[in-house]
Amino acid sequence: MTTLVFVHGWSVTNTSTYGQLPRQLQQQAAAAGMSLTLADIWLSEYVSFDDAVTMADLVRAFDHALRDLHLLDASIACITHSTGGPVVREWLRAQRDKPGTHSTIKLSHLVMLAPANYGSALAQLGKGTLGKLKSWWNGVEPGQRILDWLALGSDASLSLNLDYIHGADPTSVGQYLFVLTGDRPDRAFYDHLNSYTGEDGSDGVVRIAAANLNARHAVLASGGKAATVDTLALNLQRGPRCAFKLIAGASHSGDAHGIMASAAPATVDAILRCLQVRSAAAYAALCTAFEQENDARDADKVELEPAGPFAPRVHIHDPRSLLIVRLSDEAGEPLPDAGFLLTAGAQASPDLMPDGFLVDRQANAKTRATSLYLNYSLLAGDARVADPRNSRKTLRAAVASHRPYGARVQPADLAGLVHHALAQSAAADDLFNMLGAHQTTVLDVVLPRHVHEGVFRLTRDLAPHDFHNPVPGPLIS
Repeated sequence: MTTLVFVHGWSVTNTSTYGQLPRQLQQQAAAAGMSLTLADIWLSEYVSFDDAVTMADLVRAFDHALRDLHLLDASIACITHSTGGPVVREWLRAQRDKPGTHSTIKLSHLVMLAPANYGSALAQLGKGTLGKLKSWWNGVEPGQRILDWLALGSDASLSLNLDYIHGADPTSVGQYLFVLTGDRPDRAFYDHLNSYTGEDGSDGVVRIAAANLNARHAVLASGGKAATVDTLALNLQRGPRCAFKLIAGASHSGDAHGIMASAAPATVDAILRCLQVRSAAAYAALCTAFEQENDARDADKVELEPAGPFAPRVHIHDPRSLLIVRLSDEAGEPLPDAGFLLTAGAQASPDLMPDGFLVDRQANAKTRATSLYLNYSLLAGDARVADPRNSRKTLRAAVASHRPYGARVQPADLAGLVHHALAQSAAADDLFNMLGAHQTTVLDVVLPRHVHEGVFRLTRDLAPHDFHNPVPGPLIS
């Protein structure tokens, strides 16, 4: 098979991070009749903990390193971990957009393990705080420039992901992308000062939805101006289908449960299934198989975490959704002070949203994009969850859906020569349709600008006339 290049994650300082995965892959590939020798495997070493290093620097250096391989067939396959996934995806975009400065080496397979495709909630905490999380950083403080890329809702990560959502299907050019991610944190690495390290719906570092490339771009834009409340209509774009699999029991890092370092049989088997894909039809079949396996995992979603002499802690692993909201107006002006609320029911009331639907809310300090981490099961409505120790006991009663869901926006400037009005999504649009289980949706809310006569007037009165305090006239249509 083609040359296999491993690309590690962020703030790694030793190739021991790859664990036994390269050797296990070699052995299992031989057993499966695949030609893979040690000479075919290259382990990456790149620096991400220097504040001067940017994502563009990593892409440039990666491209340079590939040129030194002197490949016989000018093609490679990549297995990445964590930030390594976005690094290679940024390289693919640069290779496409800047063919004169980047190599023509073809990437056939990109198998991403726990990729931070949409970033990580941990990145917003700051460099100093993350440097203390030795379970993730191994004592090395992360570089600030890469940290900025990884913050949820960063302009750089959204640029890459929106390019993917609106771009061509990679399979059309014989390129196959895969995402494999763990379904729970390693509880041994839980940091009591930082609940994100034990967050359900994540692997302890990256949320499942933030890893998944099956994503959507939703736009709520003007469906008609009004004097008091503007109506916003929904437009929705789905990205190309991507093979996505949950690895049960795997976490982000660590020798015991880490999706890469532990080299668990389930992970090795899934990687080999990915590397064996050779056609668009085979890729589609694997996508379907992975979806069915994920459904089976979601049906068995109760985890009982041992707690010593006490009763075990109960975790209900509901599918989550990540909603990244950006507020602006039709001129592209950001609206950082506008309020955004989700509503439910025919009454379109925020008070009718299901209890517990909002797991977390985080604003990006630089872009002002807000990431809402939502419990997809509670929004959709869910059946009773039984106690696996005694099926007659109920851990959670059945939850009814509160659809249709909508949105309401309250700008800070409701009056003036130029202002914005209250806005709400159209009654005919159920915003639940823009969400997906274990998936991310980027939502751009675009408000109309209300411009009144008085911003610019013409007069035939030649006598001096003061207009330092103009009176707004009618709205300009």
